Amino acid sequence: MTDFNWNWEIENETYLSNTIKRCREKHILLPTFEQLKKPQTIPDTIQKQLPKIDMQALDPLNLFRINWANDPQSGGIDGTNYLEIPQSVSGVKARIIGLVGKFFPTGAHKVGATYGCLAPYLVTGRFNPQYHKAVWPSTGNYCRGGVFNSNLLAVHSVAILPEEMSQERFDWLEKRATEVYATPGCESNVKEIYDKCHELEAKSDEYLILNQFDQFGNAVWHYDVTGYAIEQLFEQLKQPGQRLTAYVSATGSAGTIAAGDYLRLHFPSVKVLASEALQCPTLLMNGFGGHRIEGIGDKHVPWIHNVKNTDLVCAIDDEDPLRILRLFNESHGQEYLAKSGVEADTLAKLPYLGISSVSNLLSAIKLAKYYELNENDIIFTVFTDSVEMYYSRLSEMNEKRGAYSAKQAEVDWASVIKHQGIDYIKELSYYDKKAIHNLKYFTWVEQQGKSVEELNAQWYSESYWPERFNISAKWDRLISRFNEQVGLKIE
Repeated sequence: MTDFNWNWEIENETYLSNTIKRCREKHILLPTFEQLKKPQTIPDTIQKQLPKIDMQALDPLNLFRINWANDPQSGGIDGTNYLEIPQSVSGVKARIIGLVGKFFPTGAHKVGATYGCLAPYLVTGRFNPQYHKAVWPSTGNYCRGGVFNSNLLAVHSVAILPEEMSQERFDWLEKRATEVYATPGCESNVKEIYDKCHELEAKSDEYLILNQFDQFGNAVWHYDVTGYAIEQLFEQLKQPGQRLTAYVSATGSAGTIAAGDYLRLHFPSVKVLASEALQCPTLLMNGFGGHRIEGIGDKHVPWIHNVKNTDLVCAIDDEDPLRILRLFNESHGQEYLAKSGVEADTLAKLPYLGISSVSNLLSAIKLAKYYELNENDIIFTVFTDSVEMYYSRLSEMNEKRGAYSAKQAEVDWASVIKHQGIDYIKELSYYDKKAIHNLKYFTWVEQQGKSVEELNAQWYSESYWPERFNISAKWDRLISRFNEQVGLKIE
């Protein structure tokens, strides 16, 4: 069934009534997209309570922390969390700045995508908390965010993720999810996740699939919240003569890269680069395979990816982020960087980067070298999660490769960062983009029941993407009305 002629009106009054009742019982108010976009507008009565609540606690007020401005020191709302990677680390003149996802509930920015998908279902009566089981198909952090939100609603939660994802993810889910399914394969085995969804749907209509790869709420959240955060951060940090040159994002579910569509409106010359693993170069060369860059997903083009807005694609060898993860976190790596002139404050924050975050950094370096960018160019990217999801990977590498040494640190910085090349990067022509777009047919029309008409509309219709990216104002009106019906007051 297509959503080409979608509208977000009330679908089921009974479901809506049940959800209102559940939120009243659980003392849940839903933040609007506008509040998450501009967290300083969150009511003072709520902001004053946030410092009293642990950021990872199962507290409804933590829904208001699904934004980029959580202050880890005070516990309140402050400026956007970001980390600028200095030239002493990156080896390039261009400024590389990443939004930091560590300070979201669950420790990863994917909780924003899950809220973007779930909230419209709640306020339009598409989800019944007394009946439905919320299914979160994922390659890692998305299902964690979905389980977090489900727990707040006391909803039966189902996490689906590949069996080769890091042990930290499974440990977290085992404590919180009602059902956890480890599907065959690694990060790039997305079809196996879909197959499990179909199996559950066939089992019972209680299972409601909230698929990040085709739910536009995922892209809308990033378009509004992440795009705006980058715009404001650029205005805050730019120096005379500097420009917002590029935005770099792994494709993943194509939620985060939607911030590039927002940036295009405000910075028409911005270059948007989509990054993937060299071992599975789906966009770069219609490739396939398994890889170890956890969190980016492959072997298909997500339904919600506006390919026309992607200017370049690049591929990163999955060995490189793992080596730099060690460099940034092992003591000999930190010591080597300190001797190379990296300041102590930056060293303390390099663990903010998990595996896919490092991959985004390397992609930004590759882009800076490709265009020969200079100190007037600013590249933005997203550091989606931190090393806290990957300590088991560090232990595995130490067991297999031996303890990390100062010599290895020097080799890793020189070979992976300093000598990162401009291979496996491609500027996309009109027909290159169309070829990538056409790959959607095989996943979404043949396998997942989308229509050819909507597939064509994504490419040819000038209104298709603006209609979807600009839906949040309507959702906010529904959220506000929903909160009024819940009838809670935050004292």
